[in-house]
This record gives sequence, C-alpha cells and structure tokens, in this order.
Amino acid sequence: MTERAVTITGLRGLPEITAGADLPALIVRAAPDLADGDILVITSKIVSKAEGRVVRADRDSAIAAETARVVARRGPTTIAQTKHGFVLAAAGVDRSNTAPGTVVLLPQDPDGSARRLRKDIGDLTGAQVGVLITDTMGRPWRNGQTDAAIGAAGLTPLRDHRGQPDTFGMVLEVTVAAVADEIAAAAELVKGKTDQVPVALVRGLGSLLTADDGPGAAALVRAASDDMFRLGASDVVAERRTVREFTAEPVDQAAVRRAIAAALTAPAPHHSQPWRFALVESAQAKTRLLDDMLAAWVADLEGDGFTADQIARRTQRGAPLRHAPLIIVPCLVADAAHAYPDERRAAAERAMFLVSMGAGVENLLVALAVDGLASCWVSSALFCGPVAAAALDLPPGWEPMGAIAVGHAAAAPAPRTDRDPEAFLISR
Repeated sequence: MTERAVTITGLRGLPEITAGADLPALIVRAAPDLADGDILVITSKIVSKAEGRVVRADRDSAIAAETARVVARRGPTTIAQTKHGFVLAAAGVDRSNTAPGTVVLLPQDPDGSARRLRKDIGDLTGAQVGVLITDTMGRPWRNGQTDAAIGAAGLTPLRDHRGQPDTFGMVLEVTVAAVADEIAAAAELVKGKTDQVPVALVRGLGSLLTADDGPGAAALVRAASDDMFRLGASDVVAERRTVREFTAEPVDQAAVRRAIAAALTAPAPHHSQPWRFALVESAQAKTRLLDDMLAAWVADLEGDGFTADQIARRTQRGAPLRHAPLIIVPCLVADAAHAYPDERRAAAERAMFLVSMGAGVENLLVALAVDGLASCWVSSALFCGPVAAAALDLPPGWEPMGAIAVGHAAAAPAPRTDRDPEAFLISR
C-alpha cells in the first residue's frame, strides 16, 4: 500500500447525542467535504446513545446481563466476553458521560450499525467512505488502554502479508496486520477521552476501502479454537469435562508431561510425594491392561449374579479407555504413611493419602484440558488394582487409582449444568 500522507482530524461541533438522533446527518454536517476514500472513526458511545442503548440499571447487573463468559475477576474489576465475542473490562458497560443512575451498553450489532451509517452517509453525500466504530480495550501483558474496532464497514479490517517477501527475501508466514485496530488507535489521538470529539476523519488510506461492506470487525475476533489464551482465571477449572469419544489424532507428549507436572503440585501429607503415573502408550500394553481388567470385572459381576446382558451394559462404561489414543494410570505410593496400631487412626492415615491422590488427579485433568486435551477418568482399576498392576508390570507399592482416557474430543461436550453451591454447603 502506497499513500502520500495520512491525516486524522477530529470532527468538532457534534451535539450531545440522545436516543433517536440522526447520527449520519450530524456527522455530515460536521464534515461537509467528505470524499471518496475517507474513513470515519466513530466512538461507540454515541452510536449506543443514538440507538437507545442507555439503560437505567446499576453497573453490576448491567455487566451480568451483557456477559457471555467471565474471563477473570480481581477486586472490583471484571474482564468479560460479551455476546458479540469481545473481551472487555466490565463487558463494555460504561457509566461515564451519561446521566446518574444510567449506564451505556455497547451497540447490539456494531457491524450492522457501521453498515447502516456507511449507507446513510453515502446516500447523503454520494461519497464512498469507510466506517469504524470503536471502543476502548485493555491489553494483556501491556499497561494502558487503546481504542480498537468493534464495528466496521467498507474497509479491509485485516491486511494479510503472509506469502509476501520481506526486505531480505524471507517469506512472511504469520504477519496479519489489524489495520482497523491501528486506525482506531490512531484516531483516538485526536478524539481524546475528555475533549468531546467522538468522531475522527481519516484521509490517505483509501486503498483499504472496499466496494462492499466487507467482513466487518467480526473478522478481528479470534475463534476460540485458535485462541491460545482463551482461558481466563475463571475458566480453567470448569474447562475440565468428561469426554467419552475421541478422534484418532495422537496426543502431544509434551502436553502430557506438563499435566503431570501440574499434578505434582497437589498437597500431600508428611511432605511426601505419593503420586506416580503409568503412561499406557503401546497397543500391546493397552490391550493387555484392558483385557485383564475386563476379565476381572466380568468375573465380579458374574459372582454377583448379573446376567450376560446386564454385564455387557455395565462393562460398556470402560469403552472410553478402548477408544482413547493414550491411557494414564495414576498410582498411589503411600510408603510415607505412618503405621498406627488401631484401625481408626490407620484409616485416617490412609484417607489423607487418598485425598492427596484425588487432588493430584484433578490437577492432571484440568491441566490436560487447558492444553486442549480431553479426558475421562474411569474407576474400574480401583476394583482390580492387583490385576492392573500386574498387567502393567508396575513397581512394588504402586497402587492404581483408576485409569484416565486421554485424547482429542470427537465432538464438543454438552453445556455444563450449573450447580448452586448453596445446595452443597452448610454454615456453622
């Protein structure tokens, strides 16, 4: 892209915007010389006000209503993903420059708002312009805030440089410039937060304009499947789900070892390290383990008087282990346990180590989920610990604590059922 110069001018003289205001006409009046190739950068707040997105509500309830997912909380600050897909402080709810007792919400459809503004301004002036609607966003790993595009029409929001050579002839592989956000941030330099200049006119970037409305700012929102940093502090634990169907895609061994490292951070009694993990990777080891466990399971059920059909239904619960690319067998090594002569204290000592083992397994499952791996903890090995230990030729003292199927989910899990914590607690 070659341009002679880029200029950014704040449009002054716009009145206080209220619901139903003719925003296109007011903007054209403030910029009577609009021409082809111009880009109008409009603060979302005046779009929201014109569209009646000012509501009488307390801030916290408004944030809750606008939130699709809480990413993180710290003190009074909530970082939330909105229903549009944006991740913003307070879900974009703003109580500045609005009447006491009211808050301003983001436009319901910022790209739709941008398209309508572009069309109406084009009808009034005959000029082919681009429109950006912007809002202020914080940035991970960087102090301060900057404006970014939340709505766009008539211009390319992303410039893809991939496949082009750099000045040394190296082919660029990952460079995609967020030009809509770059323009939004630059325009904020002339709009300011307290100058009451909600619109900026950018000239010199006409090569970015498109004949149609284009993909909008929605193109700037990274898909969850591509977002390496999607999980906020509030998401991590709930990301663990029980998944029973897996693809054939192999499991990243580095991710498995990271998950085991997370398991080793669990609390344990007597400063011990009671966790061990057997990775069942070969087809031969998996077949031997599962066949031996199944035989022991069937023998138990037959001894209990179950019919063949009943046994078949019950043993299907172990199917995830058959389908998963990897099985992890967590094992307890309780050699640090104190010996007590009475049954009460011996049982409590045993329970301490079992609780520690459970904490380690949960850490493992959560860490696998954070790395994009699905899992299913199956308790079968607890009923035939010696059989599982023998099938895997485990070292003496390693007690299998179930088995974990690990792989990539064949389908997205069903939404998690919300549980009220009040139903699970008592206060004294």
